[in-house]
Amino acid sequence: MLKIRNVIYIILVTLLMVSLAFSVYFIMKTLQYTSTVDTKTATDEPSYHFVLISEEVGNPYWDEVKAGAKKAGKAFGAAVEFKGPAQSDKELHAEAVEAAIAAKVDGIIVQGLDKQLLKPVINQAIQQGIPVITVDGDVPKSRRIAYVGTNNFQAGFQAGQTLIKATNGSAQVGIVTGGLASSSQKQRIKGFRAALEKQSGMTIIAVESSHISRIQAAERTYKIFKEHPDVTALFGTSALDGQGMAAVVGLLDKTNEVSILAFDALQETLDLINKGSIDATIAQQPYQMGYKSVNLMVDVINGRQVPEMNYTKTKVIRAQDLPLNRPSMQKGRERP
Repeated sequence: MLKIRNVIYIILVTLLMVSLAFSVYFIMKTLQYTSTVDTKTATDEPSYHFVLISEEVGNPYWDEVKAGAKKAGKAFGAAVEFKGPAQSDKELHAEAVEAAIAAKVDGIIVQGLDKQLLKPVINQAIQQGIPVITVDGDVPKSRRIAYVGTNNFQAGFQAGQTLIKATNGSAQVGIVTGGLASSSQKQRIKGFRAALEKQSGMTIIAVESSHISRIQAAERTYKIFKEHPDVTALFGTSALDGQGMAAVVGLLDKTNEVSILAFDALQETLDLINKGSIDATIAQQPYQMGYKSVNLMVDVINGRQVPEMNYTKTKVIRAQDLPLNRPSMQKGRERP
């Protein structure tokens, strides 16, 4: 009888241990499933609301910035709203910052378009506890927390060195710039001038504003040639300038006589380089600017220290750098 009881006891203990093992297993699986669901929910539900304000909406360059910011928003749990005037307008640009402040967003990422107008509204945002990061163009004397983008003076200097090489150090140069009031555009011209000052054969004889418009870039290029027919080189400081300049140079049948240096790597610009209509372009990293600015804003909100200056790289793109380049398509240039 005792022996039977011992057997029954052993069986019950064994069953209990098996039951406990199954219980632990299912508890662990349940916790694992819960953790996965919580992570997914946190990702799907944005924790922050940021506004990114550009010089204008619909510009292909700023579409790249937007794409990078959107990607970062998904990665770091931020809803990124995009604002800006339909066409470049510094007053409307500043008003967009004021509207973001009134909306009490968690963070403002803004292009440093006009230092005078933006400095007070950026300081106002900081006073109200809204962090501000500038992108593409900076407002260094404001209370903005950080800048993300090109070192525009150095990019302009790089452009000057590139044009000197393309023209063998001798050219009458016309500049078409996106905006005479834009801090980033002014810094590019300043760097460009600094490079050309080191070369006695390079002379800048005209500077015109395209107002970030391909059509106006063409109009201003035509104006330069009408007033200065001896121009032998052109430099465009914003994304659409090179395309407008190339159209006029082609129309005037000066493609083999005039060197064109563009800015940014829009597909149409690259196509024109491939055709020999543009000598080279200075490529920025707008996608990286958008991504990095959102990433830094999340760090700021979470109390982490961030670098004040966050420069993205630039590079020179010529025909030989393009995968679709066909040497037979390149036209020879008559250099002065």
